[in-house]
Amino acid sequence: MFTKAKNINSAFQHIRSFSLLFLTGCTAITCLVLFKSMNMLGEAQAHIYILANGKVLEAFAADRKDNIPVEARDHISMFHHYFFTLDPDEKVINSNISKALYLADASAKKQYDNLKENGYYRNIISGNISQTLEIDTIDINTNIYPYSFHCVAHEKIIRTTSIVTRSLITEGYLRNVSRSDNNSHGFLMEKWAIVENKDLKTENR
Repeated sequence: MFTKAKNINSAFQHIRSFSLLFLTGCTAITCLVLFKSMNMLGEAQAHIYILANGKVLEAFAADRKDNIPVEARDHISMFHHYFFTLDPDEKVINSNISKALYLADASAKKQYDNLKENGYYRNIISGNISQTLEIDTIDINTNIYPYSFHCVAHEKIIRTTSIVTRSLITEGYLRNVSRSDNNSHGFLMEKWAIVENKDLKTENR
């Protein structure tokens, strides 16, 4: 009788040990499956597929902090392109300036008002002048917020009889704002100033 009780107790202990081991194994496997599933889900969500010209392109999502220098340079480049790319057409000028002013604060509006008051845009239209801009370098300090920048570019002013090349140096700061259709990068240019804008050479046409 005592031997049977001892055997039953031993069998119960074995079953309990096996059950605990089985439960631990199941828990470990479940945790591993959950971990792997979350990783796969995160990787899947980081992939973005874009349809362009009938072709599917794959892109990757990333934290904004990884893209700040790239987005900031593009924001500055877009602003300068819209502000300084002009043709002898009032609608084109107004459209470009309107796009530029969404990307900057009142400092850009002040520069625009000064140029307009001095008849700059009127002379562009009456003289059939076109103006283009090419960015040379954009330096941004992303270590200190708001981010300061220094932009070096050159303008080409195309007249009927000549092409004038001018150097352009500007500087200012960028701060974060909400993204929108008019401001896709979510930056606002502040304290924008033209440091240099002078003739480099003139070519006859």
